[in-house]
Amino acid sequence: NRRISLGMKQLQPNPWNELKDAYPPGTIIEGEVKSVTDFGVFIGIEEGIDGMVHISDFSWTKRVNHPSEMFTKDDKVRAVVLGVDIENERFSLGLKQLDADPWALVDQKFTIGTLHEVKVTKLADFGVFVELAENIEGLVHISELSTKRVNTPDEVCNVGDMIKAEVISIDQDARKVGLSARLATLREQNADISEYQKKIKPTNATLGDLFSDQLKDLQQSDN
Repeated sequence: NRRISLGMKQLQPNPWNELKDAYPPGTIIEGEVKSVTDFGVFIGIEEGIDGMVHISDFSWTKRVNHPSEMFTKDDKVRAVVLGVDIENERFSLGLKQLDADPWALVDQKFTIGTLHEVKVTKLADFGVFVELAENIEGLVHISELSTKRVNTPDEVCNVGDMIKAEVISIDQDARKVGLSARLATLREQNADISEYQKKIKPTNATLGDLFSDQLKDLQQSDN
C-alpha cells in the first residue's frame, strides 16, 4: 500500500512501565473519583492516568447493586493498588483491601455446634437474617426457626429481636453461615436430637443443599 507508519509516543519512555515500578501491589493511594460506571469507579492517579475499582472490590460484606450507591464524581477516596497491566494499560485498585477480610476467621469464631444469641436484622420468605458480628450475617432458615411448623418468619420473631441459635453450617466460599433456633430449643429441652442430626449434611455441604433437604422433609411430614 506504499505506506510507512510512524509513532511519536515511542520517542518517550512508556509511562506504564514507570507506573508499575512506582505503584507496586499494596500501595495505598488517594485520589478523586473521575467517573462512575455500571461496573465500578475510576479514580485519578496521575495526570492522564486513572485507576479502576471494580464493584466487586468495594466491600467484603456489603452488597452493592450500583456504584452510585456509594460514590459520586469528585469524591475523595483511599484505595489499594491491586496491579498494573502494562500491555492493556489498566490500573486496578481495591477499596475493601484497606481492611482485613472479616470472613477470614469466621469458621474459627463461629464453629459448628456453638450456641449464640443473635439479633434479627431482616425477615425473608425463606427465613431470617441475623447479625453474628459486625458485618457478618447468618441465616436461620424458616424450617429452623422453631420446633413447630412456621408459615412465615414473623410468626416467631421480628426485626430487632434477640434469639438463640446454633451454628449448623459454614460455607466459607459463599460467605454464608447457617444457624438453627430449633436445635437450640431442642437442646434446652434435653430432647433427643439424634434424628435431627441425621438430616444434617457434612459441614462442607452448601447451605442450599442443607436447607433444600430439610424443607423437603418438612413438606413430606406435613403430607
